Amino acid sequence: MEIKRNGSQPSGKGPSEYFAGAVRVDPLFDAPSPARVRGAYVTFEPGARTAWHAHALGQTLVVTAGCGRVQRWGGTIEEIRPGDVVWVEPGEKHWHGAAPTTAMTHIAIVEKTDENSIAWMEQVSDEQYQAG
Repeated sequence: MEIKRNGSQPSGKGPSEYFAGAVRVDPLFDAPSPARVRGAYVTFEPGARTAWHAHALGQTLVVTAGCGRVQRWGGTIEEIRPGDVVWVEPGEKHWHGAAPTTAMTHIAIVEKTDENSIAWMEQVSDEQYQAG
């Protein structure tokens, strides 16, 4: 058994090649092999968001604070709020982030693969983001 104490892992800034706006990533857990699950708190300031991306084994988002947005490629922008749980299918191109005037925090849970489990793509344009 291992207990990760709150505050024992440093926060990091969401890298600009994968995020637009101010994003903070706080690691929660990264289970050792043979387990594959990894999780983090991700906080998006108003208007901040991920780039388009897909996960080899899917992704679960649990919204914990604020108001955000999520969209799958070709779909409509959906508003997400605390308590909402979003399941993103394996390989589904999508983005997620904060609402234009409200920050949002979610817990992001993914399974790692032997290769790159996240395929990062182009940034979400302002026009795409504002279409919601």
